[in-house]
Amino acid sequence: MGQAVSGPGSSQSLERGLLILSAFTPDCPALGISELGRRLSLTRSTTHRYVATLATLGYLEKDEPTRKYRLGSRVLDLGFSMLGSLDLHEIADPYLRRLTNTTGHTSNLAVHDDTHVILIDRVRGRPGRYHHLEYTLRVGSRLPSYCSATGKALLAWLPRRDLGWLLDRMDLIQRGPRTLTDKAALIAELDQVSRDGVAVNDEELESALRSIAAPVRSRSGEVVAAVNIAIPWSPVAMSELVAKHGPLLQATARQITARVI
Repeated sequence: MGQAVSGPGSSQSLERGLLILSAFTPDCPALGISELGRRLSLTRSTTHRYVATLATLGYLEKDEPTRKYRLGSRVLDLGFSMLGSLDLHEIADPYLRRLTNTTGHTSNLAVHDDTHVILIDRVRGRPGRYHHLEYTLRVGSRLPSYCSATGKALLAWLPRRDLGWLLDRMDLIQRGPRTLTDKAALIAELDQVSRDGVAVNDEELESALRSIAAPVRSRSGEVVAAVNIAIPWSPVAMSELVAKHGPLLQATARQITARVI
């Protein structure tokens, strides 16, 4: 099984939780508290505490007759999400390239990652059109959902209960000059996003950076990703930028959606 990697910047609790999940294999699909403790060199009480937390979150399930644990449905969800992200990257890439070629702006594809979004594909725009933040972003970069266009496109169609749970866990700090730090104001904007079909970031993530995003859906209609273009600041009103680029973004999102299973 995996080895501990504790270091100055690591989290022991997270490490132990992941090591517990890694202990379950096709050869050992069910394990009890005592056996897990021996494998990880943890006391029974410590092992029980971590296992109980993982079970509460749905990452482990207890078989009452044997009192052993198995991997829960949340672990499968993570695996399917990763596979889906890989498929999405392959599907979306040619459409992102066409979008960037048409607009000259950097385009991105992002998926939900707890309170953040993670970029799974990215096509750089024409030289001279970059915002300085773009030089630091790459595939795998994480951005806060509440102040990014892709994040708002993914939040807007969540069931209200799920949205409330996520927002309760977000620290709505000021990131740019126009960041929405009031939860009620953010919810109102997300309602507007769901009506308009596009989301915007107007200097909310960082000064002088704007972006527009549209949702990508699965065949069942669930929003599974968001595609956006990043636009360095200009004197043009945000409403004009949305009128100019919004229909193309939505068309691109629909083209990707049409190929998503």
